[in-house]
Amino acid sequence: MNDKLKEVLARVQAVLDEHIFPLDAEYHNKPWHLVVPYLDKVREKVKAAGLWIPQIPTEYGGLGLSVAAFGEVSALLGGSPYGHYCFNCQAPDAGNMEILIEFGTANQKAQYLMPLLAGDIRSCFSMTEPDHPGSNPTIMGTVAIKEGDEYVINGHKWFTSAADGAAFAIVMVVSDPHGNDRHRMASQIIVPTDNPGFKFIRNISVMGEEGSGWHSHAEIKYENCRVPSTHVLGEEGDGFSIAQKRLGPGRIHHCMRWIGICERAFDMMCKRAVSREITPGKTLADKQTIQNWIAESRAEINAARLLVRDAAHKIDTLGASQARIEISIIKFYCANVMQNVLDRAIQVHGALGISDDTMLAAWFRLERSARIYDGADEVHKSSTAKQILKNYR
Repeated sequence: MNDKLKEVLARVQAVLDEHIFPLDAEYHNKPWHLVVPYLDKVREKVKAAGLWIPQIPTEYGGLGLSVAAFGEVSALLGGSPYGHYCFNCQAPDAGNMEILIEFGTANQKAQYLMPLLAGDIRSCFSMTEPDHPGSNPTIMGTVAIKEGDEYVINGHKWFTSAADGAAFAIVMVVSDPHGNDRHRMASQIIVPTDNPGFKFIRNISVMGEEGSGWHSHAEIKYENCRVPSTHVLGEEGDGFSIAQKRLGPGRIHHCMRWIGICERAFDMMCKRAVSREITPGKTLADKQTIQNWIAESRAEINAARLLVRDAAHKIDTLGASQARIEISIIKFYCANVMQNVLDRAIQVHGALGISDDTMLAAWFRLERSARIYDGADEVHKSSTAKQILKNYR
């Protein structure tokens, strides 16, 4: 936590306090098209403040923050559902930017990366399928067959996050269905969403909320979707390895965002505890049960933050492949801490907590998915145990 990072964090916090947090209460349950005009005005202020795309290298117009440093920014931005979007570091765009920078050709960067970095367009990442296990990306049914200078894609995806309004998708496909190496069977291909073979079916309702725009999860069908072979990211067969490179740092971003949610919910819980009178002269804060919840939440949040910092440091210094255990640990641990803290905060708020007058209920609904996406808790626990037990066998 050097002076430069402290200065960046102070500037980020100032933008949040002045321009973003005031929007939360009024707009957190509004349709995307009603919110985005206000957010775009904030985006211009972020650009003017020199804080745009903090996770991107300086040669591409970003702040060039390390994984660990951006994690600290992400923890601040997570305090608002609009924080990451206003700084143009939201998933899945952030991950798409990173893999386009590392694996994209000059033409791919000019056509897709540069407008994405500028915030002129959005993108989506299309991997999960309804008929195959999302926790095992080596098993997929979407196939891309090469015909001359084109790939013809056919398949069925869902939970393609932010597809509603996106300009292009990066699609995980099986490009070598008869191959012997399951880790070389897949490729990632850029598909413009105005392609006639890209069929937008619906935004999937999640916990009673359909969502729209960036806050959405779409079902997509690819029906004889033809794209030039120049749209492949990296080399054919690199799809799995690219996905793994994307997921390690991405989990740092997610976990620190969850910690930001925890901090905001914790602050709300404490303020509610000291202000809610239950008998004359007595508030919720005087009750030992509430005190226990506050102490437990503070301990869990602090522990989660230190675990993520440790994992981020190892990714920065050793690489994601050397931090597999740490990455899996933070994924399941932080997701559960967030659920615990949100549940306690809702309980302290009582009936107000389950209403949509605060953001607690929305977070509780939408962030339940944290224990599922990017690998279910059970998969990460099993992976962690297997890695540990190797040294004992």
